[in-house]
Amino acid sequence: MAEPNQSLDTRHSADDQESRIEAAASVGLNTAKGFFLYQTSMLRLWANNCELAAHNCERGLEEFSSARKQQSRQ
Repeated sequence: MAEPNQSLDTRHSADDQESRIEAAASVGLNTAKGFFLYQTSMLRLWANNCELAAHNCERGLEEFSSARKQQSRQ
């Protein structure tokens, strides 16, 4: 039969291992959170640049179209 102290030591070592796993998971999740926030900000920046490029292209096409209309009127 197991001694009461041995049972207590086993429970204590299991609690220690569980707390180490929780700490490692916490560190990993905090690191991942920072990485995902960085990725999100980069994606937003990229999307903003795409919108700006589309707007500039659209404006350039409008200017080209108006210049062509003026040439055809002359």
